[in-house]
Amino acid sequence: ISEKSIKGLHILLAEDNELNMEIAEFMLQNEGTVVTKAWNGQEAVELFRKSKPGEFDVILMDIMMPVMNGYEATKKIRSLDREDAKMIPIIAMTANAFQEDVQASLDAGMNAHIAKPVDTQILKETIARYQ
Repeated sequence: ISEKSIKGLHILLAEDNELNMEIAEFMLQNEGTVVTKAWNGQEAVELFRKSKPGEFDVILMDIMMPVMNGYEATKKIRSLDREDAKMIPIIAMTANAFQEDVQASLDAGMNAHIAKPVDTQILKETIARYQ
């Protein structure tokens, strides 16, 4: 089984909890990715909006964040008038892991859902699936 690498990918990581941010950033950088951090949904939307099309390969989106939650941020990103806004993989990373939470993520326009605490292998495989 060939394992697809996520090395070299540019990831936008939206997470408001400092410890969770640190852990996710470490896991991702350990796999050779470039991480840009957003501390709330509004910041994630702005960073994406100001980026060049194709600059980010994937967005990892926490759900429960101040200013703007992950669902709203995803809807705003998806509604931006640029082609990559519709195509970029957005993956929920949240402690809310019930089926209705997974469905709410998909309904908001996310591609996948990863439960916290995040397992490195699941994270890698999920990101790689969309590359």
